[in-house]
Amino acid sequence: MTASFLPLATIGLVQLLAVISPGPSFLVTAQTAVARSRLDGVKIAFGLGAGTLVWSTAAVLGLNVLFRLYHWLFVGMKITGALFLLWIALQIFRHARSPIDMSGSNGEAAKRNPFLRGFLTQISNPKVAAFFGSIFVAILPKEVPGWMMIALVVIFTVNEISWYTLVSFCFGSAPVRRTYIGAKTWIDRVTGLFLGGLSLRILWQARDAA
Repeated sequence: MTASFLPLATIGLVQLLAVISPGPSFLVTAQTAVARSRLDGVKIAFGLGAGTLVWSTAAVLGLNVLFRLYHWLFVGMKITGALFLLWIALQIFRHARSPIDMSGSNGEAAKRNPFLRGFLTQISNPKVAAFFGSIFVAILPKEVPGWMMIALVVIFTVNEISWYTLVSFCFGSAPVRRTYIGAKTWIDRVTGLFLGGLSLRILWQARDAA
């Protein structure tokens, strides 16, 4: 069991870095917290967490079944997952200097139930599903014990809710908001380098799985 904690911790860290890097989920949480209230921002965070729960559960259960049946699929998707992680790393690094658009719309979308808005934001984003699939196949061993599947789903959901709850509270403060936006370039660069290095390491190790 001890050896299983390393991939578990690695996947959790990768997902947390991806969560911290600004994207659609970050924007909808920050915009809601600024335009409406911190409480509504927290409701968005829980909605995002619910969407993460759905995607991560589907990914870990579905992939685990397939990998038990087809070793060649495990190897092929491991390589594909690593390449997808590398592409994500390049995109994050490439757009590190792109500013964050905090304008947002305060029309009908803002009048919806914040929890539902967060859930729909996460569940309707195909990149979320692709990301979960890629890190699972790239890092997880072929045989995944039940406790690890449960732990992964819990870690992903807690990471999502915790970070965006923090965002909703912090973005109610103008100085904190300015500091984070100012650090966005370096946050994205560090995330991009980490994910890029990890994906190259996985590709190198994929030879042993073949």
